[in-house]
Formats: sequence, structure tokens, C-alpha cells
Amino acid sequence: MKHFSFLKKSIVLVTFFFVASSIVSCSSEDNINAKKSSITEIVQSQSNLTTLGIALQRTDLLTTLNNEGTFTLFAPTNAAFDNFLTLNGFTDINAVPVATLKEILLNHVIGDVKTVLDLPPSGYIKTLAKGNAAATNTLSLYVNKSNGIVLNGVSEVISENALARNGIVHIVDGVIGLPTVFDHLNSNPNFTSLIGVLTGTGQPNFAATFSGTGPFTVFAPVNAAFTSLNTELAPSGVAGVSAANMTKILQYHVVSNNILSSQLIEGQVLTTLQAPQTFSVLLSAGPRLKDVNNRNSNIIVTDIQCSNGVIHALSKVMLPTL
Repeated sequence: MKHFSFLKKSIVLVTFFFVASSIVSCSSEDNINAKKSSITEIVQSQSNLTTLGIALQRTDLLTTLNNEGTFTLFAPTNAAFDNFLTLNGFTDINAVPVATLKEILLNHVIGDVKTVLDLPPSGYIKTLAKGNAAATNTLSLYVNKSNGIVLNGVSEVISENALARNGIVHIVDGVIGLPTVFDHLNSNPNFTSLIGVLTGTGQPNFAATFSGTGPFTVFAPVNAAFTSLNTELAPSGVAGVSAANMTKILQYHVVSNNILSSQLIEGQVLTTLQAPQTFSVLLSAGPRLKDVNNRNSNIIVTDIQCSNGVIHALSKVMLPTL
């Protein structure tokens, strides 16, 4: 009986210490979390982020990033803002219209926590900013980790993973402006062939068009699509297509308005900038487009949202009547 009594006391003591240590452990973790700075406090503590602090204050986002939530902030340095202000003709950060500044800042904020490991090696994530083209679809941010961590082709992460109680901060070396259709095409290496023909000899100023007001929906063939077209048009290939016909081909991939993938309907006929020529939408066996020559092109990436339109990537180049 004495042995049993001793064993019972031992079990009680062990249980007590286990529970007590668990409480202390949880309490300690809570204290650590409570002591973590907010994203706002991290920004305010960094001498190289003072311009960002002023910008966040002007747009009331300083309060937002101090509150509870889950955010990722790509924080441009003072030097990044200096360069942005010079390029855009502003004397200082206070000269930027508040509404414009707020959207630019929101284009640096993700609505959940993304460490650098969470970022895709090559792909799109959504910011909290909106352009003028879509009422609901927020702007896309292109991440390319092939050489550093580059965002929209204009800004690189130079300091990463500063944990906050309401998210995480990555410091970047460039201000990420609101991307146009041309900006997004130009920043993604999967569209280099398309950019090459858009800016080729004898073409209209597509760069200016796709940087303009819009809105446009661009069905953008990837590099492999042009490789395939080159084989299809052998022996002369893509090089044998006249500048005038290439203009028609390129315009055939553009539709007015901001048409999201959710707005595409089976059998829908879309009129292109190469009017009156059209193509058809087919969804039943996977999303694809059928051109006037009955050639099918798969839609392989959807809803790359830009400030003046949206991009959907295609596996093949569509051909109009030439």
C-alpha cells in the first residue's frame, strides 16, 4: 500500500509539473507575441524607411498596418522613393495625390503572410491595390526568383522576413508602380517573344497603346506558342509574315473591356481589335479559344490583372483571316 501511495503521489507531482510548465510555456509564447512590433512600428523604427512612413501616414495606412491582421508589406527604401519621385516629376512625397499614392502603396501589400519561401519561384500573387479596369479583381504582382526576388521586373527584395505581430515586412529597392498591360507583359520572361513582335519593325506603337487608358483584355501567347507557330508556318516561319499581317495577328488577340475568366461563357463569340474578325470561347473540355481557322488554343493562365486591363496566357497563337 505504501508503494501504491508513493506512486500515486509521484503521478500527481509529475502531472502538476507538466501542467505548470505548459502554462508557463503558453504564457511565455503569448508574451513573446505581445512584444512583437506591428508592421507600422517596424517601418517607423527603420531610418531607411522614413519616406514610406510619411506616405503611409498621408494615406491612413499607417493605422491599418498597426492594427490586427495578416499582411505582407514590401517596403521601399528612401532611395527607392527618391528615384520614383524624380522619374514622375514630383518634388517630394507630399506632392503625390493622396488617392494615387494610396493605390501605389496598396500595390506593395499582400492580404496574408508571405515569407520569401512562400513566394512562388515564378508566378503571380494578388496585392490589395485596384486599377481602373476592374471593380473587384485586385492587381497582380509578378514574382520572379530566378535571380534574387524581383517584383514586376522593377523592384528587388534586399532585406527579408522581418516578422511582425500582424504580418511580415520585406524591404525592396524600388517602388512598384501600378502595372499596365504592357508592364506585365514586359516583366514576365514567358512573354519575351510576344514583346519582340509587339515592338518589331513596322508595328504600331503597341507599347503606348497597352500603357494607355484601356481597358483591354489581351489573350497573350507564351514563348512556346511562337515556337509552335514558327514550325506551323515553315519553311519561312514567323519571319516570313509581313509586318501588316503581323499587326492583324496581334490585334486579333485583343478585346475591348476587362473580361475576367469567370465572365467567359461556352460558345461566346468575342470581337477583336481586328474587327470584324472574331474568335469563340470553348470551356467544356478545358478553357480554350477557337480562331476563324478552327485552330484551338488553350488558356493556360488567367486573370493577370493590370491597371488598364487583364491578361490571359495562351498556349498557341491564334490566326485571323489574313
